[in-house]
Amino acid sequence: MQSQSPFDYNDRYGIKKGRNWVGFAVFIAIAGIGWVTWAGLHHSNPAISVQLISFSVTSDRETSIRYSVDRNGVEGPVICTLITRDFYRNIVGQLDEEIPAGEGTVELTTSVATRIEAVNADVQGCRPK
Repeated sequence: MQSQSPFDYNDRYGIKKGRNWVGFAVFIAIAGIGWVTWAGLHHSNPAISVQLISFSVTSDRETSIRYSVDRNGVEGPVICTLITRDFYRNIVGQLDEEIPAGEGTVELTTSVATRIEAVNADVQGCRPK
């Protein structure tokens, strides 16, 4: 007499239920968590950080920018790029200002010449010289 087990195509064609993806998924998860942790810790405390404090449009051809630069472990001079933009977000003024070596945190006020009246100003970034 035959057994009354239900018919299964997987048994008939030799297909085995596998969990080959579990090991791969665990590997990807561990690698992903490790990378996110490294990226967060590495980029959370940059060597040079800059913060825009304020800006004021002093005339149609000049904008004053007040900003702060914090150097963590950078000994030499630093170059900061200051930009101003018009209403349509076109850059109308740009200045690379060199900050001499010195104390860790410096607050500066700089005037940037512009082609036309600016409506926005920013510190694009700072880098070691």
